[in-house]
Amino acid sequence: MSATPATPHDVVFLFDCDNTLLDNDHVLADLRAHMVKSFGAENSARYWEIFEQLRSELGYADYLGALQRYRLEHPRDTRLLLMSSFLIDYPFANRLYPGALDALRHVAQRGPTVILSDGDVVFQPRKIARSGLWDEVEGRVLIYIHKEQMLDQVMECYPARRYVMVDDKLRILTAMKKAWGEKLTTVFPRQGHYAFDPKEISSNPPADVSVERIGELAEIDLDTLLGGKG
Repeated sequence: MSATPATPHDVVFLFDCDNTLLDNDHVLADLRAHMVKSFGAENSARYWEIFEQLRSELGYADYLGALQRYRLEHPRDTRLLLMSSFLIDYPFANRLYPGALDALRHVAQRGPTVILSDGDVVFQPRKIARSGLWDEVEGRVLIYIHKEQMLDQVMECYPARRYVMVDDKLRILTAMKKAWGEKLTTVFPRQGHYAFDPKEISSNPPADVSVERIGELAEIDLDTLLGGKG
């Protein structure tokens, strides 16, 4: 039996994860502190050099991939094996921004909520699951290397007449707005280091709606949000 084409929703709400729903800057601070304590300042600094090199190559943060590369330089350092445990077992639910789940539940009154994130295929799903976000959106999770380049697939997975994208990176919102035009309402929560990057702010137009924190979406009038005012 062939599958019946999905009926488009009136609206689908797309949410980034890191520094949008989850305070990833806090996670990184904890990771940096743990590495210095466990491996020393010099080894920790080298790990972050590798991490940044890999991020520039891949276009997303790959913590475990950086760990693999670090290990090639330090094959006898058995302490490194415990580093992966710190990442995999990290209590991500404690790092959700206040009001993040309330915001998801509030907008869900109008349409499905979907996590649309960049990241690797191991650690990013783990993070989303352990934070409770996977269950909150009932498994509607899409993870890509460059999500703004995968919008046709997003529409195929979750067809809708219109979309709302919530993301802390103006460049992502700008790229998606360019592709989808008036079909998309962009929402910019001013959270995390990207949101205050002068280059990001100066080189991209403002979002349709800006909020100081993700929890504000739990209080916003949905007619106003969908009208793109704010």
